[in-house]
Amino acid sequence: MKNFVANKLDNMPVSIFSVISQLAFEHKAVNLGQGFPDFNGPEWIFDFAFEAMKEGKNQYAPSYGIHSLKQSIANYQKNYYGLNYNEEEIIVTAGATEALYDAFQAFINPGDQVILFEPYYDSYYSDILLAGGIPKVVTLKKPDFNFDYDELEKAISFKTKIIVLNNPHNPTGKVYSAEELKFIASIAIKHDLLVISDEVYEFLTYDDAIHIPFASIPGMKERTITISSCGKTFGFTGWKVGYALAQPEWIRAIHGIHQWTTFAVNTPGQHAMARAFMKLDEYIPQFRSLYQSKLDLVYNNLLNTKFIPHRPKGSYFIMVDIPNEFGNDRDAAIKLIKEYGVATIPPSVFYSKSFEGNSMLRVCFAKQDKTLIEGVNRLQKVK
Repeated sequence: MKNFVANKLDNMPVSIFSVISQLAFEHKAVNLGQGFPDFNGPEWIFDFAFEAMKEGKNQYAPSYGIHSLKQSIANYQKNYYGLNYNEEEIIVTAGATEALYDAFQAFINPGDQVILFEPYYDSYYSDILLAGGIPKVVTLKKPDFNFDYDELEKAISFKTKIIVLNNPHNPTGKVYSAEELKFIASIAIKHDLLVISDEVYEFLTYDDAIHIPFASIPGMKERTITISSCGKTFGFTGWKVGYALAQPEWIRAIHGIHQWTTFAVNTPGQHAMARAFMKLDEYIPQFRSLYQSKLDLVYNNLLNTKFIPHRPKGSYFIMVDIPNEFGNDRDAAIKLIKEYGVATIPPSVFYSKSFEGNSMLRVCFAKQDKTLIEGVNRLQKVK
């Protein structure tokens, strides 16, 4: 029988998250690897969704997203960032992951080069390959995870089409400074590049760090596709409600892929999120306070372990340095699961240029406090 599987899947790795989660399950490990909360978002969002279902809002939604959700997204972009978007500049997708996939498919031609900052969210690299693009990598270097301006400039060629930005950054927790964003903007203008800005952790910043939307940088709104996530903002990642914002022509291009993949998104979930955004002013201070306390809990206790933490300015991840005797990150992650019963993510899979990932692990603190305390207690027992 022929091999019917497409060649483009030959080099697609199994997600590290699946590997670690399976090992964690087998060894009954405390899972600080999975990048999502192990607790619910606000109860009132359940009420919003239930009310929508009881009202009969259970059939296909409009393919671009429901009016009220797009209006709520436009309102918060205006109120929080001073950015003006109309409904033709917004599309609702099945999570930010689908928005990313659709954007890469819609804008990459075979051979186009795409700039990534490593460590990168793993779907970027795979999505680029699936679209026929060529990833070109610039490294965010320890300890502050800053990038070299010259390295970025040298990565650009006549084939470069897109820069991918993730801010606040997963997995390092970096929040890009205004100076860094302005430099990236200058590069985008100089070389006539599109910027895909993944901002799903936009409301999770710490220690007075400020998130600056890339589209708010002068001259960038017209060349930026901003992607974010209701799931990340409100703690309902399994509902898969994300969205993209860009000029109408580009939203139509993204919809050209979206209409043949998911077509439409979770209808009661959209109605619930439309109402949730109306409570953003009340909700966000509580949200930030909750995660600030979790960061402080984990970071301060990690200081009493052999794993040296890099304090993040955003997201809900902490990168930690591995003790030398543990070997590389993958060996260390497996050892921690099997011998100490705690799961983390080895980040070398998020690198393709630098070997810095071999020396670190990623810890997720979007967990119940009892889970975090148990996990860090186990790390403190590492000899």
